Amino acid sequence: MKIGELAERTGIPPRMLRYYEEQGLLASERSANGYRSYDEADVERATRARGLVQAGLTTRLAKVVLDVERQCAMAAPTCSRELAEMLATELAALDERLACLTKSRDAVAEYLELTRNGDLLRGGVAA
Repeated sequence: MKIGELAERTGIPPRMLRYYEEQGLLASERSANGYRSYDEADVERATRARGLVQAGLTTRLAKVVLDVERQCAMAAPTCSRELAEMLATELAALDERLACLTKSRDAVAEYLELTRNGDLLRGGVAA
């Protein structure tokens, strides 16, 4: 599929898909006329890349995560000590961000409850 179809299927603009490719998060085959060509697996990889970046990972670390996930799908993964330390550091940072977000979420939920608008929490607007 061409970049336009990948963009349509993932909801990711073509410009961002090209950026992901520049950063090594995504790879494409090139046809004789230079057009990018993607396969079905690229739909999931692009969507996953976007999710990781939106979650706050750098593109460099998102690439590491995507590569590790690919490696795990193919065989038992291997990991250097240096990579493991980098991942452990990032995991700790993610845990801190999650704790902060959870605290903020709880404060907003409590505020809604106190204002007697807690029904919004149960109505699917917030969880």
